[in-house]
Amino acid sequence: MSVQDEAEYAYECYVKAGKIWQKVMERAVPMVRKGAKLLDVANFVEEYIAELGGRPAFPCNISLNEEAAHNTPSADDELVFGEDIVKLDVGVHVDGYIADGAITIDLLGHPELKRASEDALRAAIEVVEAGVSTAEVGAAIESTILDAGFRPVHNLTGHGLERYIAHAPPTIPNKNTKRGVPLEAGMVIAIEPFATTGVGKVADGDRVEIFHTVSSRRARHPTARALQREIEQYHTLPYAKRWLKTERMEYGLLTLLKEGIVKGYPVLKEVSGGLVSQSEHTLIVMDGGCELTTGR
Repeated sequence: MSVQDEAEYAYECYVKAGKIWQKVMERAVPMVRKGAKLLDVANFVEEYIAELGGRPAFPCNISLNEEAAHNTPSADDELVFGEDIVKLDVGVHVDGYIADGAITIDLLGHPELKRASEDALRAAIEVVEAGVSTAEVGAAIESTILDAGFRPVHNLTGHGLERYIAHAPPTIPNKNTKRGVPLEAGMVIAIEPFATTGVGKVADGDRVEIFHTVSSRRARHPTARALQREIEQYHTLPYAKRWLKTERMEYGLLTLLKEGIVKGYPVLKEVSGGLVSQSEHTLIVMDGGCELTTGR
């Protein structure tokens, strides 16, 4: 396949992944309602992605209230939605080419907080084009959220997307930074402002249900090696503990963690306990603008 053919194929896959994401979210968002089980929503999202011809780029993230990211239900999760600020973060890939986007569903009654991250995302998208610095994108996000009376979560960022890599350069800050890097035509990026009623900083929580492989080194123990064979299908993309079927999975996973072959994604929480909203789209940088793959 020529370089041009590869670029055209990648573009087609990015666009297809984005269309699948839109269809999934159209059906999943109304499912987020008081009394519904988080696990039912996550299972639906992941199964519907496959039904439409894609695969999850990462486990369906459902983060509540002060949780900003990286929460997904466990296999036996019985938690239901209540009066919550819900972040539904969904990734789709087609042959490794990713669409990543998130929507906040307000079941608590904080429309201004939800709107702050949405408006910040729109403001960021408006300035994106080839040659624009990531610092300018961050400045647009921060000023919009501050003007709404909230704070951006400054230690979370947007990111680039590459084949089978959900977090690639460049980093897209959610605040005004002194230095940035210029966006280039053809870059695929995910912009994801987080707005909070808190201090604007997240830290790792105790819960870990999402993992990813960081080394191809083979484990010594047979159980861990069996688990490695199962998780090879995810390449470098994240996967959920509830997806894993290998016998004695818990022991195998613990072994891989101890050997530094696998790492976990702890749930990220606002350090002051403030509520958090999130809004995210994937877009392709172009000369004179950008093309959204996860929206219109």
